[in-house]
Amino acid sequence: MTAFTDAIKESHQGVLLCLHVVPGSAQTIFPAQYNPWRHSIEIKVRSEAKEHKANKETVETIAQFFQLSEKDVVLVSGEKTREKTVCLKNISPETVRAKLKGFFHG
Repeated sequence: MTAFTDAIKESHQGVLLCLHVVPGSAQTIFPAQYNPWRHSIEIKVRSEAKEHKANKETVETIAQFFQLSEKDVVLVSGEKTREKTVCLKNISPETVRAKLKGFFHG
């Protein structure tokens, strides 16, 4: 089992994805890397962490990556921190792992 799968959890609501958000980056990148200490996948967003702009860009970027509607990506926790959990609806855990697998090795 590859390490990045530690960031993916299944729940009755959908697939939970643990993220570490880096606001104010030069460009938006997802997935940027896997953080083994935090068991989270890093996402870099251009927006600053002001007025929920970074959260909004995070949701938009995740939705786009997984080809989901923004309504299917719900911020579950971490509204005011860099450590966030989003819930992906209408997608299987297998699909989430498969889409991320190409970006992470072993």
